[in-house]
Amino acid sequence: MKQYKNYFSGEKIWRTICFSSIILIIIVFFMFIISLAWGSARSIYEYGINFLINVNWDPVFHRFGAIPFIYGTLLTSILALILAFPISMGVAIASSELLPKKISMVLDPFVELMAAIPSIVYGMWALFILAPFIREFLGPALKRYLGSIPLFQGPLTGYGYLTASIILFIMILPIISSLSREALKAVPREITEMALAIGATRWEAIRIKIGVAKAGIFGAVILGFARALGETMAVLLVIGNKPIVSISLFSSGATIASVLANEYPEAVSDPIYLSALNELALILLGLSLILNLIFLRIMRRHIGGKM
Repeated sequence: MKQYKNYFSGEKIWRTICFSSIILIIIVFFMFIISLAWGSARSIYEYGINFLINVNWDPVFHRFGAIPFIYGTLLTSILALILAFPISMGVAIASSELLPKKISMVLDPFVELMAAIPSIVYGMWALFILAPFIREFLGPALKRYLGSIPLFQGPLTGYGYLTASIILFIMILPIISSLSREALKAVPREITEMALAIGATRWEAIRIKIGVAKAGIFGAVILGFARALGETMAVLLVIGNKPIVSISLFSSGATIASVLANEYPEAVSDPIYLSALNELALILLGLSLILNLIFLRIMRRHIGGKM
């Protein structure tokens, strides 16, 4: 009877639940991969490696190439991250170190509320406010002062890589800043006090604190970048949805997520078209995994030591 009671003890039940949760996550993950691979099997067999290197996307003539969408996904996500990281760090440092506690108590929920706004709301705002602003004000200013750079050449419609990158930047800003703020707050207060005690300035003490919290900050960057890679509706409304590759940020383009949402209803009646979209979804999953593994590898090697 004693062994029977020990078998059903709270610790063993909790351990069983935890291991079951891990197994469930692994099963669901592999179900995603298997279902996408099965759905894209026909496209993989038909086009092979050409699907990954072709720049043409013409469903009418069954010409499918993923390059325009991979390019658009990486360009908008990386540009959004470049814009978001310094501002996010500024918000996190100000909230955790510089602002009075009363102001931080008001600012912090506001930043977190921004992260909870649905993407379609961001998309509608970008469609009616941001795109006209870029077309009428920001775009002409960039062309006037930076027009000699290929990035800022071409016609201005307000819809394109730049608009999509800016709305992604706004969307990932609260994610990176709030998680970075929590990472900074988790650093023991004694570290800052010791730095100040040995003669460090306030900014030097903050730099030391950032060094201690860099693993958490890097994790926040990974989550923000992952959000940018997979964002759909906000990007769909403002990127222009053209399967082309252009170096100009003013040019229309498309991402993997936007083309999946935009063209899936048309592809239901065409098996090879549907299979090509499934392969794009598989590529997006693989791209997210590869980039996250690279980030984790960098974090373990240069930040976290042996993790």
